[in-house]
Amino acid sequence: MTPVGLQHYLVVSVLLFCLGLLGVMVRRNLLVIYMSLELMLNAANLALVAFSRFNNSLDGQIIVFFVITVAASEVAVGLALIVALYRRRHTTHVEDVAALKD
Repeated sequence: MTPVGLQHYLVVSVLLFCLGLLGVMVRRNLLVIYMSLELMLNAANLALVAFSRFNNSLDGQIIVFFVITVAASEVAVGLALIVALYRRRHTTHVEDVAALKD
C-alpha cells in the first residue's frame, strides 16, 4: 500500500476547489453559492495544513486557525444578508440581490 503523500492532499484540495468554483459559476441560488465559497475556502485550508505538515512547521496551521475565525464571522454576516433578502423578496436567487437597493 502506498503511503499518503503531499501530492495526494493537494489533488484533493484542487478537486474541492474546482468543485466549489463550479458551484459558484453555475448555480443561481445564493445559499448554494455561499456553500460553494466555503468549500473553496476549506480547500485552501487543506492545502495550507498539508504544506505545514510536510514541512514540519506550524505556520500553515496557525494561518488556517485565523482563516477559520474570519470564516465564522463571514458566515454570520452572509447568512444575515441572505435572510434579509428572503424576507423582503421571498427568493434567494442572485438576480434579486439588486432588489435590496430599493
